[in-house]
Amino acid sequence: MRNTARWAATLALTATAVCGPLTGSALAAPDPAPASLYAPSALVLTLAHGDDATMTTPVRAVTLSCAPTSSGTHPDAASACGELRSVGGNFDALGSRDGVLCTKQYDPVLVTVDGVWQGQRVSYQRTFANECVKSSYGTSLFAF
Repeated sequence: MRNTARWAATLALTATAVCGPLTGSALAAPDPAPASLYAPSALVLTLAHGDDATMTTPVRAVTLSCAPTSSGTHPDAASACGELRSVGGNFDALGSRDGVLCTKQYDPVLVTVDGVWQGQRVSYQRTFANECVKSSYGTSLFAF
């Protein structure tokens, strides 16, 4: 009888110790807030020499996050996010700057963009004739 009482007391104390914090926190916690008020916008941009993404190895890569604030390893994340917002995430709508003169040398540069823009999956690639042409396209997004 003595062992049964000791065993029952041990079981009751263990149950209280394990389950007590769970019930207290469940009663005290308010309704959970949404994880984020912003649709995710996080991109990985890569640069490679060549014109086929399956045959080239990236030589540079940067990250760009635009929600809720501009961040990442992109050298000018704020400007790059501003450009993307101004064209609604349409990479083809980014134009080249006027007055930039480049040679006609063909030394292809491939830029890829993969990730999420305002909650939607995006995958984009563009081949530029050379580094000069790439630098003239889109004022800061591809400048990394």
